[in-house]
Amino acid sequence: MANTGRRKPPLVADRRKPKTKPKAKPKAKPRRAATRSRTARRGGPIRRAVGGLLRWVWRIVWGIGWRVGLVAGLIVGLATGYVYTTLPDVAQLLDGRARGSVTLLDRNGDVFAWRGDQFGGAVTAQSVSRHLRNAVVATEDKRFYLHPGIDPIGIASAVRINLSEGRGPLSGHGGSTITQQTAKLLCLGVEYRAEDWKSEAEYVRDCRQTSLWRKAKEAIYALAMEAKYSKDEILSIYLNRAYLGGGAYGAEAAAQRYFGKPAASLSAAEGAMLAGLLTAPSTLAPTSNIERSQNRASVVVGLMRDQGYLSDEEARAALNAPAELSEAAEAQAGGYFADWVMASGPEFFTRDTTEDVIIRTTLDQRIQTAAEEAMRYIFDEKVRDGSKAQAAIVVMSADGAVRAMVGGRETKVTGAFNRATQARRQTGSAFKPFVYATALELGYSSQATVVDEPYCLDIPGSGRWCPSNYDNKFHGRVTLTDALKHSFNIPAVKVSESVGRDLVRRVASDFGIESDLAAGPALALGASESTLLEMTGAYAGILNGGSSVTPYGLVELRLLGQDEPLMGTGGGIGERVIHEEAAQELIYMMHQVVTSGSGRRANLPDREAAGKTGTTQAARDAWFLGFTADYVTGVWMGYDDNTPLTGVTGGGLPAEIWHETMIRVDEGVPVRPLPMMRAPARPTQSLSPEGSEPNAQTQPQRQPQHTPGNERKKPIENILRKLLGGG
Repeated sequence: MANTGRRKPPLVADRRKPKTKPKAKPKAKPRRAATRSRTARRGGPIRRAVGGLLRWVWRIVWGIGWRVGLVAGLIVGLATGYVYTTLPDVAQLLDGRARGSVTLLDRNGDVFAWRGDQFGGAVTAQSVSRHLRNAVVATEDKRFYLHPGIDPIGIASAVRINLSEGRGPLSGHGGSTITQQTAKLLCLGVEYRAEDWKSEAEYVRDCRQTSLWRKAKEAIYALAMEAKYSKDEILSIYLNRAYLGGGAYGAEAAAQRYFGKPAASLSAAEGAMLAGLLTAPSTLAPTSNIERSQNRASVVVGLMRDQGYLSDEEARAALNAPAELSEAAEAQAGGYFADWVMASGPEFFTRDTTEDVIIRTTLDQRIQTAAEEAMRYIFDEKVRDGSKAQAAIVVMSADGAVRAMVGGRETKVTGAFNRATQARRQTGSAFKPFVYATALELGYSSQATVVDEPYCLDIPGSGRWCPSNYDNKFHGRVTLTDALKHSFNIPAVKVSESVGRDLVRRVASDFGIESDLAAGPALALGASESTLLEMTGAYAGILNGGSSVTPYGLVELRLLGQDEPLMGTGGGIGERVIHEEAAQELIYMMHQVVTSGSGRRANLPDREAAGKTGTTQAARDAWFLGFTADYVTGVWMGYDDNTPLTGVTGGGLPAEIWHETMIRVDEGVPVRPLPMMRAPARPTQSLSPEGSEPNAQTQPQRQPQHTPGNERKKPIENILRKLLGGG
């Protein structure tokens, strides 16, 4: 190409970006903004100083904390390891009772009462009903299968609740796991030894402490248990050792005690009721208040439903059909009787037994119910409201086997004052049959006579004593039968003085009245004290033909699991006191008391009965004791503080209680006649006290009764021999 003469451009590459002039100030501005931002983030000098201090404190706390934590962890680990080495095999921890149990059976072999620390045998978490197992977990520790023995969540929740309710952090809700509760039941491995403690109660109080140090030891023990045992083994220990009220320790004992079935057969409602008792076993026990127990069980059923252990339908069924007591538990029969048997048996097999004992007794639950119903009926229908008067009843067979015992108006009790066995009261005219028994044994007839007239005795040291009759009248010459029938006092004293009061005292004592009998002439009027059980036993001796009896309730005692009894009957018929003929004549006299005398209110519509009333001075005590051909029954009525009864004599309310009792007792029992002499001899004798002028008919006329070798002579000879010191 030809050159056109233009100026050539310089050989320089084209500028790709326009050339700009650098600006210093705009570039400096961002750097100042960043500096201000960092300064703002750091704050002022005070804030920086506080932040630095806090960081310094945190470094110190962290430095110390992790070291302390490490040391504490090591200590806890070592302590847990040590406790681990001391834990025994799980089988040794199932039964933790200090005492054994006593199960009482009635005459038919049915259980009617329990005493001691009842233990039905070892169970496991898998052998009990799933409903019981689930109810316990749902109620006591819903995270049982998740925690290592202690539950921080549960503890924090319990502390929060306690503080919100105005209590101390460790008061009230404890947040204890089942494992911790089991550790407490084991008393952290400390076994009870009598020589180390003032009492077992003090040992128990020490085991139940809730101090911070105790809680720490409990936590370590729980961790060791979790390391040593499986969850099911821990739960098994708990189910066997937990107290569930009514003297029952463990699930099996409680299931048998309340429902009459094994723990493996419990329904959802029954399992919920037992689990509900763990909170307050004595207060919530169904034998104390079944409605309260059912209400608590309904709460437990709700927890089981919420935690998925019960479906809605199962929960609804459990709520609609709450658990009920078994028939035996509901009856709570023979509480007074059971206490008496326990007190009369050998102490090492009853009150202080370390073994599980089975006692078969003489109790008849049908008769026990009859006596309780009779007392309840009379007090409901014939005693004024608000009266504090008490009564007691004893029913026994003629051999002394006690069939029923009511020791007071409250019948469903345990450990209460037993007025049938513990109250010693004056017997009044109920003692008179033993006066006439002595005369009959000496050969006098029931138709012998005595004069009811003014009569006085000079008593050394006491002065002149003149007895009077209840009606303040004199009745002239009366037969012994009429004197007893109408309970005349003067004839009874004159007969006693005539035959010899020492002899009367001996006859009464041999019949079983063991109390200290009065030495003076008032002996004949029942001035001495006795118990209802003693008096009923003495009357049983009259019914059986004149032989003494020892009242008894224990038939057989054996250890659980053994067939051979360790001991047998502790009572029964003893030596003869009066001859059968004399006893039969006395029964006739006492039959007249019921048919036409002071005890007419006791007369039965369908069978023969005999008995005697008794009323003490100022009517502080009222008695009626009597029998049919099959049973002897004694009734006492009075006030515990000796306040006089108002308008009550032995022939009144006590006779009516006796009547109501015997109507029920004899229901369905074949009618049998009394073993009495039905054609007594005609009056051929008269009794005069010693020292008075005898008439021609003073001495008994039945001379064959006093001839050598005659059978009837022996008992009175034995008594005389004892009085003379001849053995």
